[in-house]
Amino acid sequence: MNEPQFLTLEESAEVDKALLANHEKFLTRLTISSLKLLKHIAQEEGMAIEDLTPDRVIAWFEKDGKIRREQGVEAAFLKW
Repeated sequence: MNEPQFLTLEESAEVDKALLANHEKFLTRLTISSLKLLKHIAQEEGMAIEDLTPDRVIAWFEKDGKIRREQGVEAAFLKW
């Protein structure tokens, strides 16, 4: 599986061009990346993003962490 790309160069450039303070740009990048990750989690869980709950998100992170520990970083979705 290819490493996930949470923010494209084009998206990052758009954020850079925005009339935002540096901390707002950081939060904007974080929000865009988070939205993409939530979309992935919802798709993997077979549900609408609107139906995700904090418990489901936590369970997904636990599952991905378990995959990383047992099968290695390359088998997990998140590569950190």
